[in-house]
Amino acid sequence: MVTESQPVLRGDINLPSSSEELNKLMVHDVGKYKYSGEDFFRKPEKSRFQLSPSGQFFSFLGPYKRRLNIFVQSVDGDESRRITSLDDRDIAWYFWKSDDRLVFAKDDGGDENFHLFAVNSDGGNLTELTPFEGVRIDLVDDLEDEEDEIIVQMNKNDPQLFEPYRLNIKTGALRQLAVNTNVLEPIDSWLTDHEGKIRGAIKIQGGTNTTILYRKTEDEPFSEVLTTDFRENISPLFFDFDNGDVVYASSNLGRDKSVIVRFNLATGMEEPEPLFSHPDVDVTDISYSRHRKVLTAITYLTGKRHLHFLDEQTRLIYENLEREIGGYEIVITGKSRTEDKFMIRTYSDRSLGAYYFYDHKSGTLVRIAEVSPWLHEDDMASMQPVSYQSRDGLTIHGYLTLPIGVAPKKLPVVVNPHGGPWVRDTWGYNPEVQLLASRGYAVLQMNYRGSTGYGRRFWELSFKQWGRTMQDDITDGVEWLVQQGIADERKVAIYGGSYGGYATLAGVTFTPELYACAIDYVGVSNLFTFMHTMPPYWKPYLEMMYAMVGNPETDKDAMLEASPVFHINRIQSPLFVAQGANDPRVNIDESDQIVSALRKRGVDVPYMVKYDEGHGFHNEENQFGFYKAMLGFLAKYLKA
Repeated sequence: MVTESQPVLRGDINLPSSSEELNKLMVHDVGKYKYSGEDFFRKPEKSRFQLSPSGQFFSFLGPYKRRLNIFVQSVDGDESRRITSLDDRDIAWYFWKSDDRLVFAKDDGGDENFHLFAVNSDGGNLTELTPFEGVRIDLVDDLEDEEDEIIVQMNKNDPQLFEPYRLNIKTGALRQLAVNTNVLEPIDSWLTDHEGKIRGAIKIQGGTNTTILYRKTEDEPFSEVLTTDFRENISPLFFDFDNGDVVYASSNLGRDKSVIVRFNLATGMEEPEPLFSHPDVDVTDISYSRHRKVLTAITYLTGKRHLHFLDEQTRLIYENLEREIGGYEIVITGKSRTEDKFMIRTYSDRSLGAYYFYDHKSGTLVRIAEVSPWLHEDDMASMQPVSYQSRDGLTIHGYLTLPIGVAPKKLPVVVNPHGGPWVRDTWGYNPEVQLLASRGYAVLQMNYRGSTGYGRRFWELSFKQWGRTMQDDITDGVEWLVQQGIADERKVAIYGGSYGGYATLAGVTFTPELYACAIDYVGVSNLFTFMHTMPPYWKPYLEMMYAMVGNPETDKDAMLEASPVFHINRIQSPLFVAQGANDPRVNIDESDQIVSALRKRGVDVPYMVKYDEGHGFHNEENQFGFYKAMLGFLAKYLKA
């Protein structure tokens, strides 16, 4: 009879006894290829550009002591000034609040408890705005029309609950705007109008229901508008421009695919006809011009990204940019408050692209920086949208990347299921995929059932199917590649992170004959301990997790069956495990358990732990070490 095991102590296991062998394998890769592994993961000298509100300055993130810091430069100048000097952790995100001051966030060692800081655009007056230990801060509204304040939410009063505050970015003064005290019916998110007033909220009720709350003014109490089971969803995106009762929202009420609608918060009713829908995929994103107060475009994803224009001026801007740039996806990443100056980003599946400054009035387009000029896109592999049929008749969409200059026959393959699992892979440049393709591996990424964007039914078919039909979709992808003659069935590896790490472990456990080797990166091994070690702010969603993954009490047998750690005797393939010690989502115990269990069986499992990382490795030197080890491991077992 299988019983639950206790996780080993944190940090009980460290670097693998086989690390010397892996290091030897890493060395033989040096000089053999045009690009080193580090080339694919070097921090760009200039990336994540943003435009100041006036459009007179731009900022970017660049490395200082191997950590991403903020630099500021005049649009008309040639010299930039570094205004932050962090050396322990990259800046996670940042934005301009005014031409004089910027706000940025960072965490400690990957714990995801982000702290907010503000700094003047000349580097002076650096201020920590939220010096609270063990507290996570998220942005609610940047209050574009106000000089000194923003709205944030944080779990300062209760680790499980987030409450909104007005925060002065010069003084650090906080003013709480609403309370969120009921852990049984917590408010999940807050919605502001165009004046920065909190007038809407989403509440969790009964563990698996969501309720939209609304008030006409901040002086009134919230009223309940509409309650739905979490499987149905209407997500308010932003208020109509008159700040009345109507919001634009993404909704799948009474339908399979999400569409864009106008929703009246006072009546709880959608307008009869959607603003936009697509027969094959969910539509969840709509953009607008704050300055001109018009809707601009709707974005949706099939195999690639598409724009449906709602505004002639926006359409003409994109057409002008396409004529000038051509051949790349174009994204507007920032704009001045008067919306006459824009920051433009390009990318493709073979390039991280470049940043441009665009002056709409003059029609001037200036290329500012190429993101990774040391990588030539002609040397990169194409990512092709593909689809195949699952054994029970579903169409599974994904992407196949084939190495350049090699016939697509009997190739070594790395199967790369995405994390989440309730997200999806998209078309674009992926450094992991390009690294693997450069070493001669084909890479298959699939949006297995449960991946978002393909409608409610496709998502719900994943419920309580970890290690079952979700895993079958991955297995069916491997078999499809073999049937196509692309994959050498003796040389297939599986690699993934987070849920992809779980899928990796499930793959070598439940289909042990399928994979020559496997790499588990911050993956779940034990569904019971995974449920017990979630961060506190996930606890309000526990009933939803029970519905989607399994309830340890009522689904015990099924969860035992789907947890790889209880079936290690089935694992035959060589396994490499990597984990961040401070991971708040997938606790280090998940990796410790699988490594400990295999080592007790006498299996030598290479295990890389980084004690300054969390859910995935972000520090450059740790990424370099991980991918060197990955290449050595794959070379040993797929190219022998």
